[in-house]
Amino acid sequence: MQRRGLFGLVGLVLADRQAEAQSQRHRVDFEGAPLGAPPPGFSIALTGGGPPPRWVVLEDASAPAGPKVLAETSRDRTDNRFPLAMLNGVSARDAALSVRFRAIDGQVDQAAGLVLRYRDDRNYYVARANALENNVRLYRVVDGRRIQFAGIDVPVPRDRWQTLGLRAEGERFEVWLDGRALFSSTDWTFTNAGQVGVWTKADSLTHFDSFEVEALR
Repeated sequence: MQRRGLFGLVGLVLADRQAEAQSQRHRVDFEGAPLGAPPPGFSIALTGGGPPPRWVVLEDASAPAGPKVLAETSRDRTDNRFPLAMLNGVSARDAALSVRFRAIDGQVDQAAGLVLRYRDDRNYYVARANALENNVRLYRVVDGRRIQFAGIDVPVPRDRWQTLGLRAEGERFEVWLDGRALFSSTDWTFTNAGQVGVWTKADSLTHFDSFEVEALR
C-alpha cells in the first residue's frame, strides 16, 4: 500500500510538472480566427508616427500551419512607424520565441520582428529580419527610440516562409533564422518580465504564422 501510495504521489507530481510545462508554452496559428478581423487574444500598439495599425487575419494557402495568417495591412510609408501585435495573458522575462514569416512586399521596408519584455509601446526588445535589406538586427527600444545593439547581414529571401527565433536568458540574447544561430549579444536595459508579440515596420506587408512562446523560468 505504501509503495502504491508513493507511486501515486510521484504520478501526481509528474502530472503537475507536465501541466506546468504546458502552461509555459503558447502557440498561435490563427486558424480559429475570423478572416478580415483583428486577431483575437492580441492587443494592438504602435511605436512612432503615422496612422493606427491595421492588423487582420488573412488567407494564405501557402502558410505552413493552415490557410490563415496575421498581417499588418495599412501599407503606410511613414519610415518611423512600427506596428505591434502583443499576445495577451503572457508575460516573460526569460523566453524562447519563434514565428514563421513571409515577406511579401514593401517599398520602405519588408520586416518581420519578435518582441520581448514589452513594458509599453515605447520600451521593449525586438529582433527583426528584413528581406529588403537582407539583414537581421537586435534592438532595444527606449522611450520610443530604436537602438541597435547586435546584428548581421544575411540573406532573408522575399516571398518565402522562414522562421525567426529569439531566445533571452538574463542579459544574454540569441537570434536564429531557420534554425541557424546567427549571433548573440548581451544587454541589461530591461530586466523585468513583459509581454511578447510580433512587430513590423512602415509599409511592410508580411504574413505571420505559428507564433510560439516558451517561458524559460
